[in-house]
Formats: sequence, structure tokens, C-alpha cells
Amino acid sequence: MLRDDQLDRYARHIVLREIGGAGQRRLLDASVAVVGAGGIGSPLLQYLAAAGVGRISLFDDDSVSLSNLQRQTIYATADVGAPKTAAAAAFVAGANPDVTIIGHSLRLGAGNAATLLAGHDVIVDGCDNFATRLAVADAALALRVPLVSAAVGPFEGQLAVYRGWEAGRPCYRCFVGNDPGRDEATCADQGVLGALTGVVGSLAALETIRQIVPFGEETAGRLLLIDALSFRFRTVRLPKDPACRCAG
Repeated sequence: MLRDDQLDRYARHIVLREIGGAGQRRLLDASVAVVGAGGIGSPLLQYLAAAGVGRISLFDDDSVSLSNLQRQTIYATADVGAPKTAAAAAFVAGANPDVTIIGHSLRLGAGNAATLLAGHDVIVDGCDNFATRLAVADAALALRVPLVSAAVGPFEGQLAVYRGWEAGRPCYRCFVGNDPGRDEATCADQGVLGALTGVVGSLAALETIRQIVPFGEETAGRLLLIDALSFRFRTVRLPKDPACRCAG
């Protein structure tokens, strides 16, 4: 049962036929792992907290810098120098007392991802390096936990949901292959439009909620591409690679 204050706080969810009181209860009982507390992670955390996702595990090994504040909207000038996990936890605690957030100031990799990500209902990856993305994706596949993967470039964004253990649905490696040694460009090298990270992070929150309380059309197996220069959103299908490990 929802308390009176929760009926008021989540009233706009509860009146949605696709969510309702039962769906809101599922959100409150859910556990979500968030990898990365940067430009994508900031709006993602804002909307997961506002939605009442009951438990959030946050993984990030970075500290807040002045250059982050152009797009990482949960931090203030006074947070510069603080671990992002601590500053983000303080923000979430102030936003919604129904939400428990546990910060892990470390980087996920092949050696620890499966252990630390176990027990979650959804994993959301908005990190900034490819090696971590592969480790998180492999763990999500092994654990059979839906993966919401979001990324941005200077004026481009992409978002997809992966459930590669299901027949006909791809995993992350079906999309990117197996090359962990690819060259990477950072925001510091290329720049990034701050508001674009807000769009992508908010859409990642939407897809996370959809994995907890299914509504609308199925999105796993489709890739959303955003081009801010041409004011264009488009969706392409991602086939399962028959040669990928998830197909076996």
C-alpha cells in the first residue's frame, strides 16, 4: 500500500493507466544500478529519484570539476572537488526521502562488474569509456538484467535497451563488436552540447522506468539516434548477431 504522502507525490504517475498504483509500487520496490554520474547520469538520477525508484546504486570514480557544471546539473559550484558519488547522493537524498542511494567511488571492470551489479532490476550505463561499457554489458548479459545504454557525442546521442539472453534480441556486443582497444575521444577533446546530455539522460530514465513498469511498445532491439545539428531523431533496428556469444 502507498502512504498518503506517496499518493500525493506520485499522483501524476498513479493516474496513468499504464502505471497506476501497482506500477508505482513496483518503482518503489525496484533496484537500479547507475554507471556514471556525469552529463547523462545527472538528469537520469534526477528523474529516477523523482519517480520514486526505491534503491539506486551509483558507480563513479571521479570528483566534481568546474568544467562539469556546464552539463552535470545535479552539482553546484560548492561541490567542486567532492567525489561525485557523495555529491550525487546528497542531491538525491534532498530530492526524495523514499529513495536510498548507495555510492561506490570506483570504476567497474571485468573483474568486479558482475559481483557489484548483481541483484539489480535494471542497469543503466552512461559512462565515458568503452572498456567499462563492455564490462558492464557483459555483466548485464551474464546476470540477465536489462541494460539501458546511453551515449553522447558533441551534437549526437544514442540510446538502446539490451536483453541479449532473449531470443531475437541483441546484446551490446552485437552492436559494437569485441574491440576493447578502440581509440576514444573525450568531452575534453571534442566538447559536448550541455543540453544534449540532458535530453539523452532523461530518455535513459524513461527507458529505465519502462523496464520496471512495461508500457507502450517494446524498445529492446532498437537504437535511437539523435542528431542535434539537423533536429532529427530516428530509430533503427539492431539485429542479433548470430556469431555473437549471446546467440550461443
